[in-house]
Amino acid sequence: MAWIGRGNARLQRGLAWFSYGASFLRGPRHVRHAWPEGTVPLGRRVALFIHFDAQGAVRPHVLHYVRALRDAGLSVVFITNSGRLRPEAMAALQPLCAGVLVRRNIGYDFGAMREGLEYLGLPRAETEMVLLVNDSVYGPLGPLDDMLARIDFTAADLWGATESWQRRYHLQSYFVAAGRRALDSAAWRTFWSSVRPVKSKSWVISRYEVGLTQKLLRAGLRCAAIFAYRDLVPDVDVSALAVPIDSGTSIVDPLLTMRRIHAHHVRHHAVTRTPLNPTSDLWRQLLHAGFPFIKRELLRENPTQVADIVDWSDTARQQFGALPNFIERDLQRAMKNRVP
Repeated sequence: MAWIGRGNARLQRGLAWFSYGASFLRGPRHVRHAWPEGTVPLGRRVALFIHFDAQGAVRPHVLHYVRALRDAGLSVVFITNSGRLRPEAMAALQPLCAGVLVRRNIGYDFGAMREGLEYLGLPRAETEMVLLVNDSVYGPLGPLDDMLARIDFTAADLWGATESWQRRYHLQSYFVAAGRRALDSAAWRTFWSSVRPVKSKSWVISRYEVGLTQKLLRAGLRCAAIFAYRDLVPDVDVSALAVPIDSGTSIVDPLLTMRRIHAHHVRHHAVTRTPLNPTSDLWRQLLHAGFPFIKRELLRENPTQVADIVDWSDTARQQFGALPNFIERDLQRAMKNRVP
């Protein structure tokens, strides 16, 4: 039945191209409200924080992240694709942010990033760094200073928190920092001018998330990850592979069984040189390395069925100490028929 899979893939590509073509019927500007009015005052390091909430709310874990960015010395511009913000959400954001843009939910994160860069006139003459982040993670679980200090624009022009080799090599778009050489490049300007308000998520991933890194690499710019993929895979606990399989004569702790299955999964992919998604498959190794975030969808839905996620909270506490209570509060609100 392989022809069904190929047919489905062709259909998906066709729908993505149709969505791209339809995007030319829409302009790239979808801001409905901006605070403050007029020019937004910004410092030398700017963070564009991309957000979506169907109810127009800003949850406690989002405010925590925005506050951490502000405390790290960045000028934060909050860009929501929600189409509206509740009054209490706007009131909570204003003391933390240099600006807030409320836009229609068109174009996913990259549509919001493009519009934010254009609306704010970035880069400005004084801009040293533009950091693009979104609300797809819980954290930071500790201060951001150590992580930000590892961004060295003499070593690379574009930095991501993590990198992926799936599809093609790219920096994962939930946390990407561009230095002055990248910001001044023709490749950067050309890329963002090509971003359309496409409604196809697969197009956004393949053409924009993967495309940004590939565009800059082809232009001779240097791209690097703070937590490099090659440093994470060797940290897999190989002792878990020695856990015996239940032969029917003894009972093995299911937690240990899951650790064994996942360790085998990671090692198998390493041997076959098949890439994994580090923020899901290598979540434990990331925490061990000091990565202060954990993906929301990993805890809420676990869409790729990562086998050993059950002890995430113990692992995070061992690395960072007490966990902020907003994680459990958000899981209580969002999870259905599952326990964290």
